[in-house]
Amino acid sequence: MKVSLKTLHRISALLAFLLITSFFTSTVISEWLGETSHIVWVKTAISYAVWGLIPLMAITGITGAKMAPNVKSGPIAAKKKRMPIIALNGLFILLPAALYLKHLAVSGQFDMTFYVIQGVEFIAGLTNITLMTFSLRNAWQLTKKESALN
Repeated sequence: MKVSLKTLHRISALLAFLLITSFFTSTVISEWLGETSHIVWVKTAISYAVWGLIPLMAITGITGAKMAPNVKSGPIAAKKKRMPIIALNGLFILLPAALYLKHLAVSGQFDMTFYVIQGVEFIAGLTNITLMTFSLRNAWQLTKKESALN
């Protein structure tokens, strides 16, 4: 079975968005419940799942760039401008924060360091969710436009 570039892009983007959203939501819920065992479990699960997220983000970026290499304006250009911000935020803030928070949680170090890093992770995660939501909105606009033309 051969999968088109567009289908691969859509699937990887949606799965990445769902993973990031689940990371954020599960963290908020575990913190709200306040049970350290829940927080440890969530931080551990995220530290493993993030290794599935990285290839999804790479596939999304690569397929997007291949489908529209010369686009300089419009919704696709806006998506292309967001992608480096999302990727750098994930690679340099969210990934290290996730791994370090897991280490702190497993060690039982729920101190000021944990909560400062958790706060930074919340802000960076919400930033990526917001930017990815804008990109998904642009994709839906393009899909509607394509459907109207056919």
